[in-house]
Amino acid sequence: MIDRGKVDVLGVCVDAVDYEAAVARIIEAAVEQRPYRVSALAVHGIMTGVDDPEHLARLNAFDLITPDGQPVRWAMNWLHDTGLPDRVYGPDLTLAVCRAAVDQDLSVYFHGSTQETLDHLVRRLPTLVPGVQIAGTSPSTFGTSSPAQLDELAATIRSTGASICFVGLGCPRQEVFVYENADRVAMPCLAVGAAFDFHAGLAKEPPAWVQRAGLQWAQRLMRSPRRLWRRYVILNPRYARRVAAQRLGRHRSPVERPPTHIGFS
Repeated sequence: MIDRGKVDVLGVCVDAVDYEAAVARIIEAAVEQRPYRVSALAVHGIMTGVDDPEHLARLNAFDLITPDGQPVRWAMNWLHDTGLPDRVYGPDLTLAVCRAAVDQDLSVYFHGSTQETLDHLVRRLPTLVPGVQIAGTSPSTFGTSSPAQLDELAATIRSTGASICFVGLGCPRQEVFVYENADRVAMPCLAVGAAFDFHAGLAKEPPAWVQRAGLQWAQRLMRSPRRLWRRYVILNPRYARRVAAQRLGRHRSPVERPPTHIGFS
């Protein structure tokens, strides 16, 4: 088990953990029925914090942020000598947490995406994780909700008896949701992004060699160039330059600013 605490990647505090340590932390919080904010961040997620002082404050309030992308893991190893042998990828973390939940007789809840995706996920996930107990699901509103509406959603989630809530709203909406609502639901909340589509069987993950090489972004760019070109063509080089500057001691981390309430749901 590897758990070397948080390290600074461009001002975002990312945990130097492996899957075993990440799962152990999440399950411990679930058993104790306490809020626990979790996200798996790739380059885009890190840069959302770099470019938004309020969102940086949100991210640095999380209990656990795992290096979802290989470039994030590489930066951690290069900047801080963490010695991480692998990333902790959101979709794989989702399955690992679900398997551990089965062992502990804990049920899980899924919030986000569309009803169609959730229906596919409910049918397919038990084939990937035999014995998984899905307490309930709720689709995204693809908008914002008032505090009263979020209180109502949280009450619904708690009423199912779930011990862990997975959130799939896309970055950075899902991190905002987890930050604002983990205390409301009083359980671990995990922002896991594309895990919903992958495990529902509606999207295909790239080959293992592509993932190991850190080229998953290239496949996504080829599939959705109009939607993603700005994210990858502009953000990736900016990230690389800033990591190099941090290595040379020339990077100045942005100053956090107290977040305002948004209410993504």
